[in-house]
Amino acid sequence: MNEKLKLEAAKELGLLEKAYKVGWSNLTAQETGKIGAIVKKRKKNKTS
Repeated sequence: MNEKLKLEAAKELGLLEKAYKVGWSNLTAQETGKIGAIVKKRKKNKTS
């Protein structure tokens, strides 16, 4: 489930193609932080 949320968040931010090209580990801290924030928010909303 986390992987699906991560992919959705990256796509929403326009980072999915970049992640596939350069690899997830080569995204900037700011980019991964934005993805993580969206994933966390969506996980919280699903449990509420």
